[in-house]
Amino acid sequence: MPGSGLLQDKYARILASRLSAAYKDAKYYLNFKAPIDLVVAAILSAQTRDEVVNHLTPPLFSKYKTARDYASADEGELLGMIKSVSFASSKAKNIIKACKEIDGRYGGRVPDSMGALVELPGIGRKTANTILINAYGIVEGIPVDTWVIKLSPRLGLSANKDTEKIEADLMRVVDRKLWHNFAYVLKSHGKALCQNVPYCSKCPVQDICPKNGVTSRL
Repeated sequence: MPGSGLLQDKYARILASRLSAAYKDAKYYLNFKAPIDLVVAAILSAQTRDEVVNHLTPPLFSKYKTARDYASADEGELLGMIKSVSFASSKAKNIIKACKEIDGRYGGRVPDSMGALVELPGIGRKTANTILINAYGIVEGIPVDTWVIKLSPRLGLSANKDTEKIEADLMRVVDRKLWHNFAYVLKSHGKALCQNVPYCSKCPVQDICPKNGVTSRL
């Protein structure tokens, strides 16, 4: 059994598998029907609570159904519909710019490659992974969101702060068949038990978690 700090790969694999079994029903948390919906929802979700995004997207998806619809949208009108999210002005601009690219370069179809997606305004590797996994079932990596950044060091899965390095660490120790929803597993675990002051006594990995400086509840 490892001491405190970064887990040995053997224990990290056990921890990841056990968590995935404990939260086997974990899934992506934003509502969407079409890939273009997912692009927009994912852009809106940065530093914004899921509930806020899911509340505002139904009327948005009803009004704008295609990449061309967003590409030709009035920026002020779009901004008015998404004003409750953080950095709404920048996100409105990025949605319109990204959809112009999708409409002009890809015939309105959201591209299904990492290289093409990360070239779109407002879309980084985390968002590209999210789109590939949830829209197309293509698993190239693990989305590194806020909960992944928070829990990876606490659980001893990564000592890095850079998101791409965290992803590389996780891809090394998490079984590839678990990559598609491991970010959502960590989110579920964080919300259920591994909060700022975690419930370690109820945790399915308490015996191997390094508990890096964490004070536990009973």
